[in-house]
Amino acid sequence: MPQAEPSADLNNLAPIPMECDAPFLTVEGELPRELNGTLYRNGPNPQFDVPSAHWFAGDGMLHAFHIENGRASYRNRWVRTPKWLAEHDAGRALFAGFGPRKLPDAPETNCNDSGAANTNIVFHGGRLLALEEGHPPTEIEPGTLNTLGYCDYGRRIGGPFTAHPKVDPVTGEMMFFGYNANGPFSAGLSYGVVDSSGTVTRFDRFEAPYSSMVHDFIVTANHVLFPVLPLTGSMERAMKGKPAYAWEPDKGGYVGVMPRGGKTGDIRWFRAEACYVFHVLNAWDDGNRIVADVMQYEQAPLFPHPDGSRTDPAKSRARLCRWTFDLAANTDQFTRTYLDDVTGEFPRVDERRAGLATQHGWYACANPELPATIGLHGIVHVDGNGTRKGQYMLPKGDSISEPVFVERGDDAAESDGWLLAAVWRARENRSDLAVFNALDVSSGPVALVKLGHRVPDGFHGNWVSAD
Repeated sequence: MPQAEPSADLNNLAPIPMECDAPFLTVEGELPRELNGTLYRNGPNPQFDVPSAHWFAGDGMLHAFHIENGRASYRNRWVRTPKWLAEHDAGRALFAGFGPRKLPDAPETNCNDSGAANTNIVFHGGRLLALEEGHPPTEIEPGTLNTLGYCDYGRRIGGPFTAHPKVDPVTGEMMFFGYNANGPFSAGLSYGVVDSSGTVTRFDRFEAPYSSMVHDFIVTANHVLFPVLPLTGSMERAMKGKPAYAWEPDKGGYVGVMPRGGKTGDIRWFRAEACYVFHVLNAWDDGNRIVADVMQYEQAPLFPHPDGSRTDPAKSRARLCRWTFDLAANTDQFTRTYLDDVTGEFPRVDERRAGLATQHGWYACANPELPATIGLHGIVHVDGNGTRKGQYMLPKGDSISEPVFVERGDDAAESDGWLLAAVWRARENRSDLAVFNALDVSSGPVALVKLGHRVPDGFHGNWVSAD
């Protein structure tokens, strides 16, 4: 008897209530023998429910899929931030959402730290770091997923640290930034560099045109770009119980361009009409031009106008867009050209080409037969011009996470490898880890690692080789 299709109202946002270990997972198909390492994935998974809380504010939960010699295992753990520990001891939620605001009836506690460490997890300089953009990195013990505490590189950095640092594939340097660098809802930004050994070699602060939620930034071999777009922060609004972050298109958009070796005083600000970008696919230098491929929204999703009214859902979808900056031209404008009309998010490239011209990229996409607001249901493969080369769609109702690229080996050609992504099976209410041939996503997964429970929709992850 055929199964009924799941309702379009179903989603995979709800948290799971447990930590667990699954040492021997069933594999459908065959895992490539070259895959030896761990996929770490991060996302919000509230320990306690706060009905009015924004999804972005949930406690971080790490999901680790370890693959070795054709076998797979799984482990998940909450990141034990000061917030998580205080709420665990209290047996209830204490914080209201963004910032250190406590719930009105919260019991007394010495904890004023609302950090959730819930957005990304990266490995650099011998450290595994759980990241979210409002607080310093949280160091995690590889394998066990034990929380080791905040990492400030021997007090060489301070304040917020982006969830999207960029690692130069040539030098091994990790570049990072932070917004709200001069305090909550301030216009201050910070910028820093950590060398390949894990030593901070630069840390600066400067002022942006206004306070903005700057989720991602852009790095090429020669330049760093800071997009300041009108999803604005306001202490005044927050104090009045209005949206702390809201969409204010009249402020317009700015992108600051700085030479990699330059000073913050050298930043040149370009202007644009209002738009929003959560994530960057890749960017590179082309003579006197900088080219950046981003997932651009006409309006920021998931946040309201300052008065609390909703933005337009039809304009709150991301599409692949090319930004081009002509550094030789006497203008503060840059061009923006949409490369495709499919709704998508969570773009990735072969990280060995990060900041360099690339011939391949991927992102999770929505099913055009379903409302664009209910999730991501497939993977798109594009070439260096943004032209679609392949696409894979899940059965209706199922959803997919960010696809993470893993190269076949150190000497493999660009994009010769696999994509790994968590897939929610709506009919069974559980998840698989899907493994795709990166250059042939249209053929579907070459292997599925089967879990007995859900991995809730989350944000970002990275592969850490066994080497």
